[in-house]
Amino acid sequence: MIVTVTSFDHYRLLLIAKTISSKTKLMGLDWLDSGQSWSDSKSLVLLKKRHNFNDKQFRFIDENSLSNKNQTEALLIFTIEQLQQYLSGECHQFDIDLDWSLGTPFQKNVWLALIQIPYGQTISYAKLAQNIGKPTAYRAVANANGKNPFSIIIPCHRVVASDGSLGGYTGGLDKKRLLLNVENNSDKQ
Repeated sequence: MIVTVTSFDHYRLLLIAKTISSKTKLMGLDWLDSGQSWSDSKSLVLLKKRHNFNDKQFRFIDENSLSNKNQTEALLIFTIEQLQQYLSGECHQFDIDLDWSLGTPFQKNVWLALIQIPYGQTISYAKLAQNIGKPTAYRAVANANGKNPFSIIIPCHRVVASDGSLGGYTGGLDKKRLLLNVENNSDKQ
């Protein structure tokens, strides 16, 4: 499993990818807090727990040392390129193979519904619950939203409170504002 860290605006993102049976997938994308090491990422903790991985199974490679010659590293390079295109307003939908194994069936259902929210638009947690056919499960939907292992790529930042306020965001509200501003400003470029 290969791990790298990339800059996103003035923030840092951890990306985790692995090749399994000749298929390479992104296993996680996580915001890193100031001063936080890649090895302290919540995504790594979840992957270790879910798949019984140990620290030796993770190899950190600096973003600038990634090579397209290695299939797993090539996926990380491709992911970084798409994130850069997203930040510049050029990419409205990601095309990256994701490993959904960290999610429960309910969480996966929520995450698939998140992908359906159009770029630059927001919906409420209640509307998201309706969209998956569970109109009273807005709290469970909000919880599943917060467990999204592919921040940005699966656009959980597009979900807001029913009163229009931002609600929560696992990466922090400053990052949610950044992502919503990227999407709202790209139409004006």
